[in-house]
Amino acid sequence: MFQITPLFPGIPGGPELLIVLLVLVLLFGANKIPKLARSTGQAMGEFQRGRNEIEEELKQMENDDDEDEDEETTTTTSTSTSTSSDSN
Repeated sequence: MFQITPLFPGIPGGPELLIVLLVLVLLFGANKIPKLARSTGQAMGEFQRGRNEIEEELKQMENDDDEDEDEETTTTTSTSTSTSSDSN
């Protein structure tokens, strides 16, 4: 018996890719596939931009917290009270 083992498991190979493309053509039609691919690409771009913005905000918040902690350690104030007792 002959068994085909994929080089990269989890990534569709030649026959699987042909079946997926055939199903796409049947579902959406040949004219709508480029529009679908374009909108998918735009959605992925928007997602990546949003993710990058959130990562930048988190880094900025982290840097702000580090600066606040540095200021607190350098500007510590100590209060000392001295009591003097007069002995007669």
